Amino acid sequence: MRLSLLSRSGLLALRGETNLIARRGMAGGPIPARYKVKKNKYVEEWNGRREITEKSFTVDETMAANLLFYVVVLPYGVYTLTRAEFQSKGDRRYKDCI
Repeated sequence: MRLSLLSRSGLLALRGETNLIARRGMAGGPIPARYKVKKNKYVEEWNGRREITEKSFTVDETMAANLLFYVVVLPYGVYTLTRAEFQSKGDRRYKDCI
């Protein structure tokens, strides 16, 4: 009686099926050892440098001058050239802005 109740509830069926499932290794798998990834020391060094960029970042006079040029001078120069061209051509876009 108990056997029929257990078989109907599925407990015996599950217990029997767990033995049939094949066990797998976590990462070993069926891949041969010759296909394993080999570390490249130059790539590893590059990744290490990327992670500590904020510690090795230094600002000197040339860096500050380049930053000022590309962030302030160059955009303002493009703006003035564009504005001067709109003024000289009499473009309606310039007149709408005034």
